[in-house]
Amino acid sequence: MAIAGMTIGEAAARTQCTPATIRYYEEIGLLRLVGRGANGRRAYGQPELHRLRFIRRCRDLGFPIEDVRALLDVMDAKTPSCLSARDLTLTHLNTVRARRDELEALERTLTAMAASCTEACASGATPDCTLMEELSG
Repeated sequence: MAIAGMTIGEAAARTQCTPATIRYYEEIGLLRLVGRGANGRRAYGQPELHRLRFIRRCRDLGFPIEDVRALLDVMDAKTPSCLSARDLTLTHLNTVRARRDELEALERTLTAMAASCTEACASGATPDCTLMEELSG
């Protein structure tokens, strides 16, 4: 079904973006400015919906804006480079893995702190809270 002349609100509803997000993507150049209808309002069509869904999916996967821009450049190229898209994805994957490792280390630290507090406070409240000592440095 061909869609043309949608308002920003309709485009937002169809792409799970907010109108403010769509305006932001236009402002930073991820989404080209669209023409306006006779009523002066933006008129979005299928190409814009496709692009917004692509951007939304990239953002849902945690790609930073600059990587989304690079992926859009690949998509927009006359001869898209699948390898460029793959390389960006692999770089992002490495970032996600590093972040996961950091979160796992954080989890271990918080688990140990909570366990220490549980042991120290097993017989009730104590004026020397080990958790507060740990958090104080």
